[in-house]
Amino acid sequence: MLPPDTTQALARELFEARRERRQLRHFSQRHPQMTVDDGYAIQREWVKLEQAEGRAIKGRKIGLTSRAMQLSSQITEPDYAPLMDDMFFEQGSDIPFNRFIAPRVEVELAFVLGRPLAGPGVTLFDVLAATEYVCPALEIIDARIEQFDRETKAPRKVFDTISDFAANAGIVLGGRPVRPDAVDLRWVGAMLFKNGVIEETGLAAGVLNHPATGVAWLANKIAPHDERLNAGDVVLAGSFTRPTPAVAGDSLHADYGPLGTVSFRFA
Repeated sequence: MLPPDTTQALARELFEARRERRQLRHFSQRHPQMTVDDGYAIQREWVKLEQAEGRAIKGRKIGLTSRAMQLSSQITEPDYAPLMDDMFFEQGSDIPFNRFIAPRVEVELAFVLGRPLAGPGVTLFDVLAATEYVCPALEIIDARIEQFDRETKAPRKVFDTISDFAANAGIVLGGRPVRPDAVDLRWVGAMLFKNGVIEETGLAAGVLNHPATGVAWLANKIAPHDERLNAGDVVLAGSFTRPTPAVAGDSLHADYGPLGTVSFRFA
């Protein structure tokens, strides 16, 4: 593990980078001994800095849920990060592009919990029983740590991504909320359009075979840190499309069929 003062210093760098909209070089390049645990330690220190500024945790996101993404990142499980309250944007709104550095958009399902979930031993069925409703969501991901090093062009490592709030930067909820037993969540599909042109399609089964599986994994993963998922938390279960890059002026629109639509524009 990295020394606590190093962890705190790196968290401060990320905190400032998010606020100033600038990118950092890979932490893993500067600290080759860095581990997954170090990534989460930096993330927790960053949360403390956000909370000291008045921010609150409103939920969690789960990333790297597809087998392809795990193989490319050389890991065998997803990652996770908090959703801070200032990362939520209204559906159908204009979102300031200058809030981000290099945003990309992913298609997801959001679980809104009616009851808390505390591991260990949480199952998919526990998640479904504790969920008040599920709704369409678009996640805006960003890179406070460069995706590719500015000089070597080497990709960042998963430790870097985890440190960087698992790339989380924004969330837009929309569509038609449904009870988790009202539809077969595995077969929820979506089409993502950018400026009226279809960019991506996907099925929610691409998320660990069932999107609730990731929520159960998360509840069990955070339990050793004396953390749990709380009633009212919004949990992004993981993307079932590839990230779609966007620039100022782009309109993003996701059609979930019977579950409705969710959209926004980068202004």
